[in-house]
Amino acid sequence: MAADMSLSRTTLAGFALAAAVIAADQSSKWWILNVVDLPTRDEVAVLEPFFQLKMVMNRGVSFGLLPADSEFGRWLLMGFSGFIAVLLGGWLVRGPRPLVAAALGCVVGGAIGNLIDRARFGAVVDFLDFSGLYFPWVFNVADAAISIGVGFLLLDMFVEGKRTKA
Repeated sequence: MAADMSLSRTTLAGFALAAAVIAADQSSKWWILNVVDLPTRDEVAVLEPFFQLKMVMNRGVSFGLLPADSEFGRWLLMGFSGFIAVLLGGWLVRGPRPLVAAALGCVVGGAIGNLIDRARFGAVVDFLDFSGLYFPWVFNVADAAISIGVGFLLLDMFVEGKRTKA
């Protein structure tokens, strides 16, 4: 008797969200690099003073934290991103609740989007600058998706924790 290897709708939706995050992240970076040509312009005012596009090649973890300026650091971060994506993808295959599946899809897609940049460019392409709103980091779509995914996981822990106590 063959084992049932079908994935739940929730799991498939999580993986579809991961693919959508990767597509949005990579297409936005392509646009920034090739259409806007931000590397030669450095920055572009969009909604002054709140938002601008600013070119940053981030060699660190999300939001430029923990810089990794060596080739070893680059490969270490690529390995870590790949490990996280595989680990969370395994969690997603187990068919979590819809909010957790959405969270995992966001984080997996963001991790893979930034992994692609490290493989292609040796650093992550960051360009969204909200420093006019006192947000000090320049980031990208993948970083935003990772942050949203972590927020969803925290929300799920809070909501499910309240349900189990009730």
